[in-house]
Amino acid sequence: MTKYQEIYKKMLSDNKELFDDFKIIHDAYNLDSSLQDEYNQKGKPVIEIIREYEDRLCGRSEGSGYAAYSGNLAEKFWGEIRKDFPMIDRVGVVIRKAAPDPDFSVPKIEVFEINRIKLV
Repeated sequence: MTKYQEIYKKMLSDNKELFDDFKIIHDAYNLDSSLQDEYNQKGKPVIEIIREYEDRLCGRSEGSGYAAYSGNLAEKFWGEIRKDFPMIDRVGVVIRKAAPDPDFSVPKIEVFEINRIKLV
């Protein structure tokens, strides 16, 4: 098992209750995006913990001049998270409904029929 996979497993086991609760809302949100507010509320502490473990994983390599390696390692770590939580990137999304603009209109497009001629 690679280092980022070990850190991921450790993060889940150290915060089992939090991630179990988040998994429930995550799966529900995957089916019904109207749960965005609750998803954001439950997801905020989860994201904070993920960032903390990401810092633990990548912190040592950044200080020693391996910035590119650290970025790749972080991507692999997030990829591992996305396997179990594919909607994790949607935490924090704010959905606003804009009022319709009364001056906006879509011009009508006229459709013309084209006669096709067969050449014999």
